Amino acid sequence: MELYGYPLKAKFNQPRPPPPKVLSATNVAAGYKSRIPYHPESFSMPWMPNSYYKAATLNPTLSPLTESFPGLPPTKIVPFISERPNGVFTRHTLDDWHRSNMTNYKESETTRHNAERLRADLTRTIKDVYQQAKRTQGESTKNLGERINDIEYWKSELCIELDAMIRETNSLMDMQKRLERALADTEGPFQVAHKCLLNREKRMGIDLVNDDVEKQLVTEIKIIRSCRERLQQCLDTVNAQIMCNKEARQELEKDLADKQLGHHIDNKCYQLKNTSRGIHFFKGVERIDATVSVPETWARFTDNNIFRSQSARAASAKLRASTESLLMGTADEMWRQFSKVNDAFTSRITEIANAKSKIQTHLAKTRQEIFQLETKIQVIQKTIRDKEVQLKVAQTRLDERSRRPNVELCRDAAQIRLVQEVNEINETLRNLHQCLRASEDMLQMLVRSKGVLEHDLVVKNNSLFIDQERCMGMRKSYPSTVQILGYV
Repeated sequence: MELYGYPLKAKFNQPRPPPPKVLSATNVAAGYKSRIPYHPESFSMPWMPNSYYKAATLNPTLSPLTESFPGLPPTKIVPFISERPNGVFTRHTLDDWHRSNMTNYKESETTRHNAERLRADLTRTIKDVYQQAKRTQGESTKNLGERINDIEYWKSELCIELDAMIRETNSLMDMQKRLERALADTEGPFQVAHKCLLNREKRMGIDLVNDDVEKQLVTEIKIIRSCRERLQQCLDTVNAQIMCNKEARQELEKDLADKQLGHHIDNKCYQLKNTSRGIHFFKGVERIDATVSVPETWARFTDNNIFRSQSARAASAKLRASTESLLMGTADEMWRQFSKVNDAFTSRITEIANAKSKIQTHLAKTRQEIFQLETKIQVIQKTIRDKEVQLKVAQTRLDERSRRPNVELCRDAAQIRLVQEVNEINETLRNLHQCLRASEDMLQMLVRSKGVLEHDLVVKNNSLFIDQERCMGMRKSYPSTVQILGYV
């Protein structure tokens, strides 16, 4: 049992906190909200009740004698002289002692009553504090759970949109590769058409004409150049759209990474309890406001990112459709013109082949006629030689007969016939020489015609070789429609 007025013994080594201020039932909540964490390091003295300090401050003094002897003046009061030996004497009466005890009893009862009431108030206050703390912590935990649900919803939306954007970007990049292959594949046909024009410049003579083949080749070069320009413009647009898709994808990935980190932090906070490890005091943290958004702007930010991604994805899908249409259109246009050029080449080759065949026929006939005419000329020359021999015989006879003596120079029938024979032979020789000259002239004309036909045949062979072997040989290696569209 501890005596009144003495300090109580400490049950623990660490110092105790001072007793809390008694709060009324109406002010418990307000007092809880404004309460700051307790720091026991500021106290170094053991706990003692207020009654100890109250009793310690009392200075006991003796009451004046006038109070013990009423009715007597102070000058006539006889000093109290103890009859006990050694100078021992009493200062209070028995009534004083009883009154003092009664006073102490009443004060003790009053103190105990106040202490009981204080304990009741403290119990109610502690209960209210725990209930308020539990309710407040529950509301915070509930808000954290709702926040986690919101983050999970937007995370799922971001993941769905991000997957769709990745698929769309990959499809657009495949279309980009097809465009690049198609643009590269147009270089071959362009070079083929250009080489065909250059090769056809090597035609000779009359075959160097501006025919339908040349017109179709010029048209093909224009069409290929136009298709290349359109494909290049489309490729530039696709590249720009890919960059736009990548920017939208980066925003989605950044937002998703932020959402994942925020979800991890909020989930960690949601799972924290009063018994969790790693909880500490962070003085003044509630006065620091590092937020940069509110729920409305937070949701609007993610919604804007998703809307931007959806817009870019829609534009990308539309661009892919238009690019597919462009590839089909340019391939069909180039293929149709290629077919037209090939048809023109086929027609021209057939025409040249027919002309070559006719030239060969005429050349064969001319050669045959030259051969026959040369044979006739040889016959005429032989006939002339034979007539000349006959003329020599007739003239020799006349010359010999002119040497007849005297009257023997008779103009007889033999003389007359020899003269007639010489005249007839001379006339025949003149006619034969005229025929020979005409035959030789005709032979020259035939030879000249033969030379023209042979030259024309060489020209036709050259044109046929250029169109059939060189040009059509190159055009057989023209890529197919599948290659033009970029599927391989």
